Amino acid sequence: MKPVILLTGKRGQVGREMLPLLPQLGEVVALGRDQLDLSKTDDIRRTIREVRPQLIVNAAAYTAVDRAETDESMAHVVNAEAPELMAREAKRIGAVLLHYSTDYVFDGTKSSPYDEEDSTNPMNVYGKTKLAGELAIRSSGVPHLIFRTAWVYATHGKNFLLTILRHATEREELRIVSDQVGSPTCASELAAATCKILAGIIERNRGEFVFSNAGGTYHMSAAGQTTWFDFAQAILEEARATSQAQGWLAEATKGRPWIARRVIPISTEEFHSPTHRPAYSVLSNSRLTQAFGVSLPDWRAQLRRCFVFDTTPANSAAGCGAK
Repeated sequence: MKPVILLTGKRGQVGREMLPLLPQLGEVVALGRDQLDLSKTDDIRRTIREVRPQLIVNAAAYTAVDRAETDESMAHVVNAEAPELMAREAKRIGAVLLHYSTDYVFDGTKSSPYDEEDSTNPMNVYGKTKLAGELAIRSSGVPHLIFRTAWVYATHGKNFLLTILRHATEREELRIVSDQVGSPTCASELAAATCKILAGIIERNRGEFVFSNAGGTYHMSAAGQTTWFDFAQAILEEARATSQAQGWLAEATKGRPWIARRVIPISTEEFHSPTHRPAYSVLSNSRLTQAFGVSLPDWRAQLRRCFVFDTTPANSAAGCGAK
């Protein structure tokens, strides 16, 4: 009998990419915000008790970083209180929990990649609420995996990739922050790596999700590093070399021609963001590779995949590696 997997956030960047892959591992109950609102604790409790999954994959989150600064209560409910309740309910029924967190739990004062043992010190509400969610999961005692990732984008949703492509059809000059360093990570690569890890766990444990030996917190992000400015330039380079008739790209630009002529580097101070972001938030993925034999490609290779292949979830060929 296949294990039951509960996936939250099925329409989000990562959840949408997980949706076609998880059925290789079990019977999937996938819910979007309209079916499971993480701001409603009674709904979370009732859903978990009715579905009784062996694995909960929480791919839902409050990810509007700037809006969180003025909407802290809701960000805390979704990013901290909801995962805490999921963890308690998972423990109650003997399930395990997989949860995604963020590089923004760090303050960016390092100049070398952060590892899992580095002290956390989030600079903004988003980072603080995501860290609170991590701590709540650990404190619950539920067997869990927490994957911290960074600068996530996809060919759907709302993200930097699609924003740059849209602006390139609207503005002749793009002004992009050049003094923040991170590792842009494609949601499809996150989903594929996650499923590969889960497949390995199932294979080792005769068809069951057992996190006892492998559980904990791991960094899962693209290899390499770049700035938002260089990322924007790379996006435009790939876009110019790709037919705008390609499905997701045509949708991103609404078929309009490029008018962007210049990409200008600016400082964080010049950007006038309402949110403090870490100047450096590159993550070390060494522990992930050592534990599971999994590593994500370099950020530029991931970006190129988006343009070379049709990376919409229905056509993703990443697979889970399940037998």
